[in-house]
Amino acid sequence: MTDTLREPSATSAETDRLAVDTLRFLAADMVQAAGSGHPGMPMGAAPMAWTLWSRHLRQDPAAPDWPDRDRFVLSAGHGSALLYGLLHLFGHDLPEAELRCFRKLGSRTPGHPEFGHTPGVECTTGPLGQGLAMAVGMALAERMAHARYPEVTGHRTYAVVGDGCLMEGVSHEAASLAGHLGLGRLVVLWDDNGITIDGGVARACGDDQLARFAAYGWHTEAVPDGGDIEAVDEAVLRAKADPRPSFIAVRTVIGDGAPGVEGTAKAHGSPLGEEVLAEAKRRAGWDRPPFAVPEPVRRTCAALAADGAREHGSWRERFAAFEAAAPERAARFRRTYERLLPEGLGEVLAGTVGEAPRATRQASQACLDALAPVLPELVGGSADLAGSTGTAYGDLVTRDDYAHRAIAFGVREFGMAAVLNGMSLHGGFRVFGSTFLVFADYLRPALRLSALMGQPVVYVFTHDSVAVGEDGPTHQPVGHIESLRLIPGLQVLRPADDRETAEAWRLALQRTDGPTALVLSRQAVPQLAPPPRAPARQEEDGEAVSVSVSASASASASASVELVATGSEVALAEAVAEALHGEAYGVRVVSAMDRSRYTPDPSAVTVSIEAGSSAGWRGLVDLAVGIDEFGSSGPGDEVLAHHGFTVDAVLDRVRAHLNR
Repeated sequence: MTDTLREPSATSAETDRLAVDTLRFLAADMVQAAGSGHPGMPMGAAPMAWTLWSRHLRQDPAAPDWPDRDRFVLSAGHGSALLYGLLHLFGHDLPEAELRCFRKLGSRTPGHPEFGHTPGVECTTGPLGQGLAMAVGMALAERMAHARYPEVTGHRTYAVVGDGCLMEGVSHEAASLAGHLGLGRLVVLWDDNGITIDGGVARACGDDQLARFAAYGWHTEAVPDGGDIEAVDEAVLRAKADPRPSFIAVRTVIGDGAPGVEGTAKAHGSPLGEEVLAEAKRRAGWDRPPFAVPEPVRRTCAALAADGAREHGSWRERFAAFEAAAPERAARFRRTYERLLPEGLGEVLAGTVGEAPRATRQASQACLDALAPVLPELVGGSADLAGSTGTAYGDLVTRDDYAHRAIAFGVREFGMAAVLNGMSLHGGFRVFGSTFLVFADYLRPALRLSALMGQPVVYVFTHDSVAVGEDGPTHQPVGHIESLRLIPGLQVLRPADDRETAEAWRLALQRTDGPTALVLSRQAVPQLAPPPRAPARQEEDGEAVSVSVSASASASASASVELVATGSEVALAEAVAEALHGEAYGVRVVSAMDRSRYTPDPSAVTVSIEAGSSAGWRGLVDLAVGIDEFGSSGPGDEVLAHHGFTVDAVLDRVRAHLNR
């Protein structure tokens, strides 16, 4: 599908000048009214942003979630006032009153753009570099969607990045992947103002950014004057004609027009002040009150928004024709963008449960294999560990064929997670990524954004304890599970066997408002006894607190000892329970796959058993058996024994506690 391009005559030179000044002073007025914020970037980047939005961006402000709209990402999220000004001018649901409440509690104009909070904001940005990586994810999702539905997809992704974005390591990971995959419908404009918070960029970075992106396989060019709208427009047109992803260096002046601060770090992160702002307006011939929008700019933006509405209407007509010609494919398109699951996934997953011991990472691989034919929108891969993490998932997506489901992210954990966020935000796919649990630290900032944006990304973390063994403490996670549980909105599931792994995947896929971490074992674990193992207690919504209760418990509803464990330690807890039961204790074992749903039995002595940090268990249970030191290098079973994870060692600790 070809682009529908607006004619350059849609705006006049005078209207362009007025619109740019409107954006510059709306941003400066917002920051001044708030008493905090970042006026410099919006004042310098306003011409390139106006050029992009008035001449290239296909959007319908009345339908900001139109699937085939172009995406715009402000990776330099500290310049949020620029984005809010654009959204306001082009008719998104962001009235002047919201601009006046910039950075105020409860407003739709927070300090940095937040997805789901402000209409028209495509992703949460501010942690520098992640916006660029999410734009790469959106561009990848577009190509993969186009391979499946060429009749109704063909949009572009645009991003504006700053110097800080390009210094962050995640920008290297994502840009390298974009070049490798040939994401030619991605256009990135660099706000090349040479200034960071501490001063000139040259103090810390001398990279030749054009050479760098060219080396990644991008089309590159420079616009020496960022105020030259025609030059920026022509550069974007050439970028759109090139089959490679494009990187355009646009030279700008931070705080452009603000006397005494323009071109300096003073313009970055503080209000200009009444005197400087007044003089900047005087120099520009701007004699209007704060937050004013000239009528010619209003009319022009309304006309451009109407163009977008017509383009959206044309797309709806194409979709109706597509639906008539291919009703099953069209129904799948609707279902995937609405994040609805096909019926029967629970039964499909239940069919993966076996009898022989195996690692939960292998059980997870069986789940993926079973899901592949019935959930075609489930796509993902690993950071170069597919064989080890159990995520080998069919043929690879390549620059020559985007129709497959497996993505080779390479050794780019942070980039992988940020790209997955972009794919999830794009819509039409359910996405997962995998690596060893110990490397969750490498991608944590993007995982945090998954939770903050409410995106249902599935993170498959394997090799989940010191049982990793011979690779030693560098690869043995200790505090990682606990640290993941600290992230608000992240569902952390550590299953104990095949049945729980299948249930974990079901819970992860059912969730549409946040991410899930599946924490899986490297070593084989036994299959737990099937029902009639009943849940220990029920939540108010009727769902089980735990997946299973030990068969060694007496028939009584109460127990004097409650052993709560997760993952591979559930089998250990059951062995300990058998020994205690033989000593005339009433014992119950709770498998707390999701610890957030566990409530201790107040009538019992509660003991947690988990081969990781005990910090989160202390205060929740009476005795926490964990590992609060780094691991050791050696065979996994020997390392576990060295750290006290044997039946006898745990029994000794429980008996000592009971005796006290």
